[in-house]
Amino acid sequence: MQEGTAQKTRSAIAHVIERAEQDLAQRFHEIEETEEIWTRRVLKAFQTHEVSYRHFAGTTGYGNGDIGRETLESVFAEVFGAQAAIVRPSIASGTAALAQTLYGLVLPGDEILSATGRPYDTMEEILGINAGQQAPGCLKEMGVTYCEVSLTKKGEIDLPAVLSAITPRTKLVIAQRSRGYSWRPSLMPEAFRPLCDAIHDQCPGVRVMIDNCYGEFVAGCEPSEVGADICVGSLIKNAGGGLAPTGGYMVGRRDAIERIAAHITAPGIGLEVGSYAGGYQLFFQGLFMAPHTVAQALKSACLAARVFEILGLLSVPGALEPRSDIIQAIRLETPERLIRFCQGIQLASPIDSMAMPEPWDMPGYTDQVIMAAGTFVA
Repeated sequence: MQEGTAQKTRSAIAHVIERAEQDLAQRFHEIEETEEIWTRRVLKAFQTHEVSYRHFAGTTGYGNGDIGRETLESVFAEVFGAQAAIVRPSIASGTAALAQTLYGLVLPGDEILSATGRPYDTMEEILGINAGQQAPGCLKEMGVTYCEVSLTKKGEIDLPAVLSAITPRTKLVIAQRSRGYSWRPSLMPEAFRPLCDAIHDQCPGVRVMIDNCYGEFVAGCEPSEVGADICVGSLIKNAGGGLAPTGGYMVGRRDAIERIAAHITAPGIGLEVGSYAGGYQLFFQGLFMAPHTVAQALKSACLAARVFEILGLLSVPGALEPRSDIIQAIRLETPERLIRFCQGIQLASPIDSMAMPEPWDMPGYTDQVIMAAGTFVA
């Protein structure tokens, strides 16, 4: 491309972005108001639990009496309005956190019911419902069955259908807050209140688990505050503020947390052990920065949505629509456009800007995946 043509292209792009930013002034203000709510809440939790430098130190071995780990979990529980929490660097990902939660809360012969239709790909592997060969150790192999109820045409939880699908074998109802990789709408935390209230009232012994990945600090409350027994997420997404190098979390009712902890470590040991030699500063700091980092991610998502709307492409959610997660879906129409888009993101990134992303068979996913990151946490 000749320099003159390139300059005109850059100028045209800058004009579209400037127009989009003007259109989003009120939306950006609303996001900043939510950021302030969560920043105040996180700060209060840090002060209540008297977080200090001694909590940043790492430990080795069993980690008995690890004051950093214990305090971090107490802070998470308070921030999310829960009774207890598990926050561990040893949890490899959000998928791993979800798997450990499921294995901790169901037994052979139990049934899991999804209230939000088919979960995203990696959960299919855990449940053993993927179309291909079952993964060794999946829940189906262990005698745990699965069924699902689709969302309504409006993208809402079909509560009567969920309640009708519950049987004496149902021990866990799961729901996915984020749209994940589908075109369905994401769900606000308040959307889970009727589900939790009805199940706790009519189905004693059945727990509700919410997959909270990508949703933390986006809305004014969390699912753990509207009745969810357990909420699960990743520390390398929202809750780590872009600083936590690894890990996952579970927050919720103490009895549910204790059962999960017994699976993660061992029965009779539970929450009492777990060391991390690297230290906890980035986990505390990441949580403190998370409301701001999430707010910036939301602004970027809204801006991307508006820019592509101006260019005539479909964006879900729309730039001005309410949001319950940081996911922005844009229909680029062809694989070639998607690949070029991801490569452009990588080219503009601070880390590995010279890399050229290509689609690949990523473990846990049915379809090929292409990822542009260029981030400080891989």
